[in-house]
Amino acid sequence: MSPLSVLCKTLLLCSCFVIFFNPTASGQEGIPFFTTDFPPEEFAQRRAKVFDSIGPDAIAVIQGEPGPRGYTRFRQSNEFYYLCGIEVPHAYLVLNGSRRTAALYLPNRNEARERSEGKLLSAEDGEMVRKLSGVDDVYGTASLGEHLASYARGAQVSALFTTFNPSEGLAMSRDLAIRAIADAAADPWDGSSTREGRFIALTRERFPQLEIKNLSPVLDKLRLIKSPREIELIAKATRLSGLALMEAMRSTAPGLSEYELDAMAKYIYYRNGAQGDAYYSLIASGSNAWYPHYNAGKRVMKDGDFLLMDYAPDVGYYMSDVTRMIPVNGKFSPTQRELYGFYLDCYKAILKNIKPGSTAQAIKKEAARDMQEILGRSKFSKPHYERAAREFVDSYQRSTESPQTSLGHWIGMATHDVGGQDGGPLRPGMVFSIEPALRVPEEKIYIRLEDVIVITDKGADILTSSVPMEMSAIERLMTEDGMLQRYPKDKN
Repeated sequence: MSPLSVLCKTLLLCSCFVIFFNPTASGQEGIPFFTTDFPPEEFAQRRAKVFDSIGPDAIAVIQGEPGPRGYTRFRQSNEFYYLCGIEVPHAYLVLNGSRRTAALYLPNRNEARERSEGKLLSAEDGEMVRKLSGVDDVYGTASLGEHLASYARGAQVSALFTTFNPSEGLAMSRDLAIRAIADAAADPWDGSSTREGRFIALTRERFPQLEIKNLSPVLDKLRLIKSPREIELIAKATRLSGLALMEAMRSTAPGLSEYELDAMAKYIYYRNGAQGDAYYSLIASGSNAWYPHYNAGKRVMKDGDFLLMDYAPDVGYYMSDVTRMIPVNGKFSPTQRELYGFYLDCYKAILKNIKPGSTAQAIKKEAARDMQEILGRSKFSKPHYERAAREFVDSYQRSTESPQTSLGHWIGMATHDVGGQDGGPLRPGMVFSIEPALRVPEEKIYIRLEDVIVITDKGADILTSSVPMEMSAIERLMTEDGMLQRYPKDKN
């Protein structure tokens, strides 16, 4: 046998050894079985906090997402991923408060599907799953009912915690998930229940010995404060959103359709490793911007339009939410300059007052005082512009009356992230956006910016500070060549 043949056989054997014994090798080259964004220890720390919350006489059961419908890549639910990092459809996680152990329940291997799509973690990979994720036990999904019955028969467990709120899957925030439930309930030909509701009903029916309790508030509280690794992912999602917005400033011109900016942004997101959209793109030109969640994206932009672009990606299960306003022809018109200039000064008054240790109410009161001064020195060309500006400031002032007022909304695993509003001081690890809106109803003018802020020990880190908001900076960027001009769409 030639030396070359011996070398090739040796390399082949070594490759097989690595693939068989390396728990991160998937059988598909370069595709790991487990996330590289977080170590198992961070998931274990999160589970430890759940154990502390539910106590020693309870278990917690968390459902993973079901398999996707259609030719769609699977994305785990935020709640399930947050506690174990496992990305397998129809998985369950059981946390034993007495023993402080975690058990995963996975479907059994489907060899026919693996031959078509590649290997997926299954119950047969118990040793590998334990090593990868740090959980204590792995079983087949069919064993879950038997094990829950064992808990119900025993004396140690009196309560079962599970999530009452709907799961957050692909491009999903809780507010929209609840809206979808309401829409289904209002349809007399639908009336379908939620997956969470079915699970709660089944456990109550099968195990009446166990008190069913809501795990959602426990997870919401944990998710409010982000770890350094979580903030890194939010920062990357924000950076990609900013790159897309800046490219939109270069590319925007009369005659383009709104959806072309959507396509351009998607290229930037996916080219840089995003796994999906944080939410559908809100790319609204002219009077379309009057509708804050307009998302049809079909209008052709015209000379003189003011464009609102609000769009961000999903990067490793973490989101962002960034908005900028763009003059379609590259120059702010006198009206745009007048209204946007006033709005921008007020907006910056909010940003400058955000600091750790202060409450949203206190920050908004300081910002409102600054806004009153800005309003006092501002001049407007039309009476209804002045009325709109005054209503903007007065509305902001009125919002300071409630101790429960918020600066915006939390950002994390969901674009409108969980955490609630307790009126307490801002603490390191909190991440949120601000997005006040100025409306001129007589002309259907709507102006809104949105930035992402991370509270640190020393201050407030504005993750979006590199994305232009000053008029001169936006106009300067719009003189540069844009991607959509370099790569025009098909004319046929």
